[in-house]
Amino acid sequence: MSRLELLHQYAEQEPDNPFNWYALATEYRKYSLVEALPYYEKVWQEFPDYAPNYYHLAHAYWELQEIEKARQVFEQGLQVLSTQKETKMLQELQNAYHNFLLENDLLE
Repeated sequence: MSRLELLHQYAEQEPDNPFNWYALATEYRKYSLVEALPYYEKVWQEFPDYAPNYYHLAHAYWELQEIEKARQVFEQGLQVLSTQKETKMLQELQNAYHNFLLENDLLE
């Protein structure tokens, strides 16, 4: 059984566990951003408190030049992480968001 098949099996067995969908997205990301995106989006929509997803989904949108979607995900992720007291993840997302704003000439 391939890693992707195994991750699909885990997601089907425990569909309420956001890590299973996130792991599936991350595995697909190794091969295809387009195939990974629906799984990152699923985590974002169905498990909005799952903090690790924000960094990767925002970067996926950014890479696909979906700048407004990337900005929305970054900003929502910053809100979620600040309420969760996830200091390290919050700092990483703040740095990534700042770089995103700089590279896209969005700093005001």
